[in-house]
Amino acid sequence: MNARSKHSVAIVEDKTALGESLRKIVESSDDLHCTGVWTSGEEAVKKVDAFRPDVVLMDINLPGMSGIEATARIKHHLPEVLIVMVTVYGDHDKIFAALKAGASGYLLKRSTPAEVREAIHDVLGGGAPMSAAIARRIVEAFYQPRTDSAGEDALSPRESEVLKLLADGLANKEIADQLDISVQTVRVHVKHIYEKLHVRSRVEAANWYRDSQEHGRWPG
Repeated sequence: MNARSKHSVAIVEDKTALGESLRKIVESSDDLHCTGVWTSGEEAVKKVDAFRPDVVLMDINLPGMSGIEATARIKHHLPEVLIVMVTVYGDHDKIFAALKAGASGYLLKRSTPAEVREAIHDVLGGGAPMSAAIARRIVEAFYQPRTDSAGEDALSPRESEVLKLLADGLANKEIADQLDISVQTVRVHVKHIYEKLHVRSRVEAANWYRDSQEHGRWPG
């Protein structure tokens, strides 16, 4: 697979060792390539327009311009760029502020290489990687209860199967193995589920499924 057919990922990280580590993780995935490692928010704002990456991994605590401010500026000019915040700990206030600025999710710096790749693929598929605590805050701030059953009626039988396994806590690869389909096909189904149920993450989709079961709107 050549670079043009891969999804491009830029990294904004002021610590050289971590930036290089993230670059290697990105490059280890067959369908991703790293388009640059930038060491400040100021550099990211300047270069993102030239490189137009699909995804930016943005350190939340940068010297000078913060990752939150850089995110807001990038999203203002290039709303199609997907930004995942990278933080050393679960600072809920900063993470929530970054999501409000336009970030699509966040990663902890202690995440494994597999978790980093999964988060990138998740956001490319329309998801929003984040913890249950942050997802709960977003739901509390923005969620409007649905008053109809259009969501489950619109799901295909296969999407319904994927949603049930997702709600059971299975990762994309586990779902793919159980249903004997590819991981990419699972990602496509998950993206459609998010769109049809008007949710932004696996947590919200799982909560929607459990709520539907509780209220007798879903069999099983």
